[in-house]
Parts: sequence; C-alpha cells; structure tokens
Amino acid sequence: MADIKAADVKKLRDMTGAGMMDCKKALVEANGDFDEAISILRKKGQKVAAKRADRESAEGVAVAVLNDDKTKGVIFTLNCETDFVAKNDDFVNLAKKMGEVALNYNSKDEFLAAPFEGGTINDKVIEQTGVIGEKIEIGGFEALEAPFIGSYVHANNKIASIVGFNKKIDGIEEIARDIAMQVAAMKPAVLSYKDFTPEFLQSETEARIAAIEKDNIELARLGKTLKHVPKYISKAQLPDEVIEQAKQEIIEELKAEGKPEKIWDRILPGKLQRFIDDNTTADKELCLLDQDFIKDGKITVETYIKNKDGDLEITGFKRVALGE
Repeated sequence: MADIKAADVKKLRDMTGAGMMDCKKALVEANGDFDEAISILRKKGQKVAAKRADRESAEGVAVAVLNDDKTKGVIFTLNCETDFVAKNDDFVNLAKKMGEVALNYNSKDEFLAAPFEGGTINDKVIEQTGVIGEKIEIGGFEALEAPFIGSYVHANNKIASIVGFNKKIDGIEEIARDIAMQVAAMKPAVLSYKDFTPEFLQSETEARIAAIEKDNIELARLGKTLKHVPKYISKAQLPDEVIEQAKQEIIEELKAEGKPEKIWDRILPGKLQRFIDDNTTADKELCLLDQDFIKDGKITVETYIKNKDGDLEITGFKRVALGE
C-alpha cells in the first residue's frame, strides 16, 4: 500500500474541494494515484447524483462573462440545493472558473463537454455533487454575439442577463448596463411585438380575457369597480383598420355625450391612446422595447434607446435565473 502523506491529501483536496477524510480514502483506494483518486471521487459523485436526481436545485450562482472586445457574452447558472452552499466562497469561485471556459462555447451541451481541470465541466459537476452532498448542475446557459454586448448580474447572483447592440457609441457601456438590468428585472420574452406568433396571440388573448372576466365576477360580488375587458392585447392585433374603427367609435361616443365637434380634435388623441394602452397589455409586459423603462417610467425602452442615438438598436438579449 502506498504511503499517503498529509501533503498528498492536501493536494487532492485543493484539486477537488473534497473533505480531507474523503481525499485520504480515495488516495488509499487508488494506491496513491491522483488521477485514479479523482476518478473515485467522481464515481462517488455519480452515486450521490443518482440519489438526489429528484431534488430541486433552485439555489446557486448566476454568472455573466464577456470577451475582451465585448462582442460575445455568455451567461449560465451553477445550481445547488441550498443558499448555504450558494454563498460558499469555494462554490462561487468554481462558478467563476467555469465562466472563464464558457466563452468558447455556444450551447449547454458543448459547455458540459468542455475540458476542465483534467476532465470536463460535467465531470466537475458530478465530482462536486459528491464533495458537497447536494444536487449540483448547470442550469440555464445562453450565448450571444453582436457588435457590442453588455451584461448585468443581480446583486444576489441569482439572475444574469446579456444584451446585444448593433454598434458601439459613446456611453454604450452605461446604456447596455441599463438595458441588461431591465431584462434581468422585467423578464421580457421577446424584443418586439412583431416577434409574437399568431398562435401565441390567439391563445394569450383568450387566456387574459378569461382571467379578467373571472376576476370581474368576484369584483361584482364585492360591489367593486370592474376591470376593463380588452378586445386585443398587442399592437400586432391593431392594424390601421382597427385603429380607424376605434376612432369612429370614439366619435360616436362624443356625439352621444353632446360634445361640440370643434373640440373633438382635442379629445380624440387622448381617448385613442387610451384604447391602444388598454389593448396592448402583452406588449408592455413581454416586449422589451415596449416595456416602461425602469429608470424612467414615463418613457419606454425603445424611446430611451432612440433618445441616446437614433440609429442605435438592440439586436437581441438573453436571461438566466435560478429557480426558473
């Protein structure tokens, strides 16, 4: 049997993060062979992973990395089961080390197969499952390329986002951070209402109307003001003919109310805008460009961008979050 020295145990512990006793046992079983000892620890991780496969890994660390010229960004999460592990320095540092590798890959599968510390990222994940005793896994993984990329990681390391722009301008770093923060906080699903599919709009419209009508039943029972039931939920459903019909209906209302025709022009724009606002709720919630800008609720994200540079455009965005 090999003579296992304390220095050898410490070396294996530094390499794997495993406990001193686990490292000593692995070295003894491997007869002092470090590669074999690491393999033994990984096999232990596989057993632990199998036992904890049905556990929820909703804690962890979200990571965002950019290349030097900020034309590519990658975000991912390294998940665990408890907040205690997520805040551990070794776990956080492991996530950061993985981030240094992540920039070379464009998908989660590629990333998991990437070489890392004598094995692969996936090997390391399995090894750490055995070391830590919790379910460890790579959660979300997203990559994005553009002429300029900005990123943001929420202060508690639970959400990360990246945003691409069509060009680099003065002040783009601040602009990019603002929009990446918007993406992290407001969770848009698409860039523009133009990205909605007809199938989504149909099902989402029906679902939203049904939910409001259900709420109104309870509000009526309580004698409270009922919610407005919209006909539509997106600008994609408001072609010129729909807007014109709404305009004519507003005019008929003004006539019925006895409003003088000479003041219609002052009333129409506000009522027409109210119609649009009432019938574009999905855009405000799900479309990045149509969301209210979090730093100035009086303007949209699109207005904020255009105010900075009329030709500046967001080309895409990605978001990952623990527990989602």
